[in-house]
Amino acid sequence: MRLSAAPTTMTTMTDDAENGNGEIQWCFSQVKGTLEDDVTEADLISCVEFNHDGELLATGDKGGRVVIFQRDPMSKTCIPRRGDYTVYSTFQSHEPEFDYLKSLEIEEKINKIRWLRRKNQAHFLLSTNDKTIKLWKVSEKDKKIEGYNTKEDSGIMRDPMNITSLRVPVLKSMELMVEASPRRVFANAHTYHINSISVNSDQETYLSADDLRINLWNLEITDQSFNIVDIKPTNMEELTEVITAAEFHPLECNLFVYSSSKGTIRLCDMRSSALCDKHAKLFEEQDDPTTRSFFSEIISSISDVKISNSGRYMMSRDYMTIKVWDLHMETKPIETYPVHEYLRPKLCSLYENDCIFDKFECCWSGTDQYIMTGAYNNFFRMFDRAAKRDVTLEASKEIAKPKTVLKPRKVCIGNKRKKDEISVDCLDFNKKILHTAWHPNENIVAVAATNNLYLFQDKL
Repeated sequence: MRLSAAPTTMTTMTDDAENGNGEIQWCFSQVKGTLEDDVTEADLISCVEFNHDGELLATGDKGGRVVIFQRDPMSKTCIPRRGDYTVYSTFQSHEPEFDYLKSLEIEEKINKIRWLRRKNQAHFLLSTNDKTIKLWKVSEKDKKIEGYNTKEDSGIMRDPMNITSLRVPVLKSMELMVEASPRRVFANAHTYHINSISVNSDQETYLSADDLRINLWNLEITDQSFNIVDIKPTNMEELTEVITAAEFHPLECNLFVYSSSKGTIRLCDMRSSALCDKHAKLFEEQDDPTTRSFFSEIISSISDVKISNSGRYMMSRDYMTIKVWDLHMETKPIETYPVHEYLRPKLCSLYENDCIFDKFECCWSGTDQYIMTGAYNNFFRMFDRAAKRDVTLEASKEIAKPKTVLKPRKVCIGNKRKKDEISVDCLDFNKKILHTAWHPNENIVAVAATNNLYLFQDKL
C-alpha cells in the first residue's frame, strides 16, 4: 500500500470516532510544566520515552535534567480509566563540561533516554548528552536501619569506650524516597556528537551512534567498546554523508539499522563480520528527477528511524514525509505519508531561518497500527495504517482542560480559508513538536511542546 495523496484528501480519525466507526477520539489528560510564555532555555524538553510497561515516562531537557513520571494507580482503576502521571523522580543527569584539548564546550542537554527491561525492584535507564552515556539506577527506599552499635541514629560515631552492650539493629518504616544513582559512566568513545543510543534485545549490550561511527558496548564494561560501523573517509573533504539515527532490531539481537543524511537506511548483521562496513540490506527510494530542486538533498535526510514492535516493518522520518518499509523489501517503501505538504512552497524561507534542518522524531503505537510524528505550530500528526486515515491535532494551553476532546486542525494554502482552518502563513515555526512517545500497551501519548509535556488519551 502506498499513500501519496495530500493530507486534506484523507478521512480524519476523529471524525470517524464521532460517527461511531471505532476510530480513536483523543482527549486532553494532563500537561506538565508551566504554561507561561516566558520559557527558560534549560527547560526545553529534548527527549521523551515510556518504559516497557508504560508505568514510567521519562523526559530529558536542555538543562541536563531527567524527570520521571509514574502512572497514578488510581487512574487505571477509576471509571472511566485515565492516563494520569505524577512526578516520581527528578535528577541531574549531565553537567556542562569543557573539552580542553579541542577548546569546545560540551553542553548538558539530554539527547536520548532508553529504558532497560526491568529485572528486579529497581529501574534502569541510559541517558546521553553529546559525549557521555550514563546508566542510572532508580530505586525506592521506604525502610531505614536504626539501633547501630558504633554510631548514633543521627550518624555521629560513638566512643568505643562508652559501648557497654550490644544492640540488634532493626528496620523501621520511613516515608518513601526515590533514589537515582549513576551505576556506570561510558565516556571518551565518541569524537563527534552522539545522536542515538539503543538497547539490544539481549539486555546485555547497547549501541551508541555519532555522525560517523557506531559503537557497541557491554552494559557491565565502561572502559571498552567495539566500533561496528565507521564511515569516516581518509580525507574528510570526501565526506558526503553522516549517520543520523541508529536502532537495534527489537527481537533479533544480531541486527541493527542506521540512517543517513542521504536518505538511505542500512540494515547490518553483526554475525557477518566484526566491522559492519558492508550492509546486509540497503533501503533507498530513488528521487524523481523531474521534481529535484536545491532543497531535495536537505529534505531527504532522515531524522529518525524506528523498527516496529513486531520487528517486520521500519519507519523513517524525513523533513516532509514518513515512510514505512517492509524489512523484506528494499526497493521502495510500502507506505508514504505526507506530514506537512503545505510547506513545500515555503522551503526557501524555511532554509533561511534554519527550520529545514529541524530533526523530527516518530513513534509506533503498541499494536503498530498507528504512527505519530510532530510538526510546526505545536501540531502533531497521526496516521492509521489499516484504515488509511490521518489527523492533525494541536497541543496548546487552550485545550488544557480535563477530558477536552481534541478537534482536528487543517491548514489552508490559498486565500480562501474555511472555518476552523489556519492559514499556512499564520503557522508559528518557533512552536514545534520534535519529540513524541506512545504508551506500549494503551492509547496514551506524550507530546513534548517546548517546555511542556502534554499527555493525551483515547476517549472511552
